[in-house]
Amino acid sequence: MSIRKMIALHPDVVKSGHVNEPLGTAVHHAMYCAKMCMSCADACAAEEMDMTQCIRVCSDCSDICEAMSRVGARRSGTNEQVLKDMLELCARVCDACAAECEKHDHDHCKLCAQICRECADDCRKAAMTISA
Repeated sequence: MSIRKMIALHPDVVKSGHVNEPLGTAVHHAMYCAKMCMSCADACAAEEMDMTQCIRVCSDCSDICEAMSRVGARRSGTNEQVLKDMLELCARVCDACAAECEKHDHDHCKLCAQICRECADDCRKAAMTISA
């Protein structure tokens, strides 16, 4: 089961016959990215070195990804400008998180940076499909 399938089953999507695959992929990755960033922030808190900035950036990224995935999964009605803005914001925040995590040699930071880069790319692709 996936969020992409859930979005495709929404009555408004079924009626229109238009499933926005890039948006479904962005929502899917943002859901995972939110959890990965939260986990990375927690792991950073357990590191012996000062990881305050990484914790902050990962926590912010987690919250933004969570919010974007919630907005993106809603298919009733329209709010295209907000959706596009959220996708673009999510991409920028994911880029910032990846850049911060790439400064550290911890495996959890490397994994977090990877999912953030993937999420940012997917959000940009989805934003290009939204007419606002």
